Amino acid sequence: MLTIGSVVLGVSDVRRAVAFWTRALGYVPRDDANDRWAVLLPADGNGVQVALGLSESPVQEHPRVHLDLYADSAAEQAAEVERLVSLGAEHVDWDLYPDDPDFIVLADPDGNRFCVIDTGRS
Repeated sequence: MLTIGSVVLGVSDVRRAVAFWTRALGYVPRDDANDRWAVLLPADGNGVQVALGLSESPVQEHPRVHLDLYADSAAEQAAEVERLVSLGAEHVDWDLYPDDPDFIVLADPDGNRFCVIDTGRS
């Protein structure tokens, strides 16, 4: 049986991405991180690891794959969005929002889109 081991993000600056995502997720880099590749591990050992690989591919405005980060309530979602923006994320002017969305679209410092979801609304 297969399991998901890593989610891999292409980035233009691996060290900058490591700095952002370790603070964003509370992950720690594996010992073999370098300028071309890094693997981030959950600090408590539980969860999917995130790998960051040097990429020259352009960022997709509407990516086919992205990360969804969960918050337990609207208040937690707002606080997490504010925290992530303070770490270097940016709000994305998302043209595909439905009426009354439960998610907010952000971009990491490399422009990779990700969502912060209010799971308390489901």
